[in-house]
Amino acid sequence: MSGRNPGTDLDLAWISRAQVNQPAVLRRAEQIQTRRTVKKDWQAAWLLRAVTCIDLTTLSGDDTPSNIHRLCFKAKRPIRDDLLQELKVEDLVATGFPAGQTPLKTRLEEVRLAVEDGASEIDIVINRTLALTGQWEALYKEIRLFRQACGDAHMKTILGIGELGSLTNVYRASLVAMMAGSDFIKTSTGKEGVNATYPVALVMARAIRDFYWKTGTKVGFKPAGGIRSAKEALVWLSLIKEELGDEWLNAQLFRIGASSLLGDIERQIYHHVTGRYAAHHDLPMA
Repeated sequence: MSGRNPGTDLDLAWISRAQVNQPAVLRRAEQIQTRRTVKKDWQAAWLLRAVTCIDLTTLSGDDTPSNIHRLCFKAKRPIRDDLLQELKVEDLVATGFPAGQTPLKTRLEEVRLAVEDGASEIDIVINRTLALTGQWEALYKEIRLFRQACGDAHMKTILGIGELGSLTNVYRASLVAMMAGSDFIKTSTGKEGVNATYPVALVMARAIRDFYWKTGTKVGFKPAGGIRSAKEALVWLSLIKEELGDEWLNAQLFRIGASSLLGDIERQIYHHVTGRYAAHHDLPMA
């Protein structure tokens, strides 16, 4: 992952004057989705880039050690070796989940224990009540405590965008999270009713861009929840390229939180290489 975000002092003046033009955001989001997509070899290349940015996850309440071992095996070999050879390609912990309403002391202890156990990345969930009621200083202080508890581990801050009430709140919460030292800001846990959407992504990406322009610190972005198809992955890559630039098109600064997306990407690559769609037994782990 990229270098740590040291954070900044809380700039309440910047936060209070921030407003989002919702109609303009919605128009821009629609425009991105209707862009003509890349084809053939270029599409395969972009899909392989998407694979490198996937955080392969499972959020099931009935996970077992065998399920996790299977997931790890797939993460080590996300695309079949023979398909990569045809394309001439080389080898390629969450706290307060999902609502952030667990007592702060408990959440901080969860972070410390995870770091002690060797976690190198920590996902935290903000207390949405603080954002909804405009208690930005309290939210900033809470996230700073998590940042301290993370030690050397990188911190990804989940905003829970579906429960923030407005795009302006999304922008303001993004700023507060970055000022408090978040290394990544993430749309959602994947468990909310509304997860990663293009309008929200635009707002968060522009908050990241504004923060970078003002501080010189690059913060990563992670959409999570509801991203299932290769076609959607291409739209997300295009959005990041256009809003943040090529520097963000890598796993150091862009992740896609998904559990089923990889399977569809592998199916599309299989079709690109072989000219036919895969049967279930061709990609048994997809």
